[in-house]
Amino acid sequence: MSTINRRRFLETSAMGLGVASLRPGAALAQGGAGAVPFAPASTRVRMTGDGLGLTPAEQGQLLTRLADEGLISTDSYSNGGTVEALEERCAAVLGKERAVFMPTGTLANHLAVRELAAGAGGRAIVQAESHLFNDSGDCVQTLSGMTLMPLGAGRAAFALDEVEEVVDRTRSGRVVRPIAVLSIETPVRRRFGETFDQTELDRITAFARAEGIRLHLDGARLFLQSGYTGIDIAEYARPFDTVYISLYKYFNAVSGAILAGPRELLDGMYHTRRMFGAGLPGAWPFAAVALHYLPGFVDRFRDAVGVSEAFIEQVTRHEAFTVERMTAGTNLFQLRVAGVDPGGFRRRLEERGVDLGPVRSDGSVLVGVNETWNRATADDLADRFRSTLS
Repeated sequence: MSTINRRRFLETSAMGLGVASLRPGAALAQGGAGAVPFAPASTRVRMTGDGLGLTPAEQGQLLTRLADEGLISTDSYSNGGTVEALEERCAAVLGKERAVFMPTGTLANHLAVRELAAGAGGRAIVQAESHLFNDSGDCVQTLSGMTLMPLGAGRAAFALDEVEEVVDRTRSGRVVRPIAVLSIETPVRRRFGETFDQTELDRITAFARAEGIRLHLDGARLFLQSGYTGIDIAEYARPFDTVYISLYKYFNAVSGAILAGPRELLDGMYHTRRMFGAGLPGAWPFAAVALHYLPGFVDRFRDAVGVSEAFIEQVTRHEAFTVERMTAGTNLFQLRVAGVDPGGFRRRLEERGVDLGPVRSDGSVLVGVNETWNRATADDLADRFRSTLS
């Protein structure tokens, strides 16, 4: 695959994606016209997951097209080329000085907390239901010698008074070991996309700033939250020193993450990344796909949300369908179908071009809203569901 110079790559990427110029340092809007980029010709609506669910063949077709159009430039150990172009765009969208590619969100969260605590040591407040505390194999504790202080068990959020209590207690111990970092995840995966209460979040971040506590945002699904609230991505990220976003959940890369923050913190992060065995020799396939789907995503996703809201309103007019919303939720809701075998209904619906997730133990199906909802109208989807009953 040929390598093009960086300035030419940025210019051709902008033209090929139909967005504003990607010249270095340009101020970039998070959305755009919202035009759908090149995507598979499938008309199926995938009511599960956060993204398009591209198959290996579809990933290959997209990469071939981008390469043929001169929109891929190789990197060297995850530095330069398409990876750098993605980093620059993400930094601009998130309102941060710098962004660094990471192969996984687990590493992005870990290195953010580690570096905000000046390399290692110290304590960090996290949500008890957060990915960092539950699903990362105690990486921060084991590999960076930090203690995580979980708050808000069984809830998406915790309150300022809980933070104050922990800060006071750790500061007054016989061996002083104060809180160095506070990490917040929103939306919360373990709470089915529930968001962290914004009023409480504002109070907590203001307190942390006043106390000299550094702040990290696990924003793996932050773009989904913005699609529901209308709050700009950069505004969400503004109070935090660092922010992580996923590249595979809805930007459809096979893997990858972005960690954004201040230049002085992240400029040398590639050394730490390599120390942890994550300096991939070539990351351009991940970066190219994410860079392709990032421009205009929030606009496209808001359109999909509109379709889903109209669908819910229509389908629940029928007595067979019940929808249960998540508390302070985003793109997930529970669907129940009365009077039919849920598994059989699911199989028949597949024949009508709609893919549902697995039937849960209580007979419900967890439905996810993503860009594929734009492939149909609410009227059409409601008709498919009603006709599948018989």
